[in-house]
Amino acid sequence: MFVRYFVELEAAFDEAEPFLLRSPRDWLAGLAQDADERGQRLLIEVGFPVDGRRRIDKRVEVDFGEPIRLPSKSLLPMSWKATGSQGLFPALEGDLEIAPLGARRTQLALSVRYRPPLGAIGRVVDKTMLHRVAEATVKDFLDRTGQALAALIAAASRS
Repeated sequence: MFVRYFVELEAAFDEAEPFLLRSPRDWLAGLAQDADERGQRLLIEVGFPVDGRRRIDKRVEVDFGEPIRLPSKSLLPMSWKATGSQGLFPALEGDLEIAPLGARRTQLALSVRYRPPLGAIGRVVDKTMLHRVAEATVKDFLDRTGQALAALIAAASRS
């Protein structure tokens, strides 16, 4: 299955790109729970809001690859898998993408692929419900990542 979501940042690409491509600890500070000795594998809470007061969250281990710079965008490969019991939760693989939209706008996107757990039963449940959960989780993760990047960019411009 495939999920893609994007947000726009009110910042120039040249301002935003360095913040995404450097250590994930910088822009995932609010989500990161722990990190290994390399600092590349992080434990974070992902999920989505249910209403104004509650969230559904699951702890996942996130691994980032080496950034890839292309002429029109930059990619940060990533994957995440559930910690603990993994049988009910899919592992996701994909890319965080950052690309210019204009002089003062940048697009931040997340494209992920996953295979529903539980074989044929999981594929049926994915079509009726789990795909929407995956979409909500990706949206929430990218919204929070965009907010964190925007805060870092704003703080840097004030200094």
